[in-house]
Amino acid sequence: MLSQEIMEWPHEVETLIDQLESESAERDLTRGERALMDIYETVPVLQSEDCLHEFWQSGMNHQRIINSFELIGATGLVDPLNASRWCETRAEDRGDYSETEADYLANIEEELAEGMDELSDLVLEFIEEEMA
Repeated sequence: MLSQEIMEWPHEVETLIDQLESESAERDLTRGERALMDIYETVPVLQSEDCLHEFWQSGMNHQRIINSFELIGATGLVDPLNASRWCETRAEDRGDYSETEADYLANIEEELAEGMDELSDLVLEFIEEEMA
């Protein structure tokens, strides 16, 4: 992936995530709360060296995570995630991609990086509108 600063979540988001993590043991989270947790847990994977390849090779619930990004309005992430879905059926080692596949994935990851730039604002907006 392109070199990108690791996202630092605003204090409000960190506090809410901590609260949701402790409450999840006592109750089922709402769809909006689950979406926030999905996003929070997925961002480090999307900012890792293997980025989209690692996301698709992980044991995460991919469709639920994509739906979570969509729920908060992060289409700048939904589109690249969907465009890279083919990585799910690829070899475990990203180094095994053909040059064409590697170039295509790099282009998708550029689009993903642009979407990541607005994610923090979208999450804050979602919290204000849906969680208040």
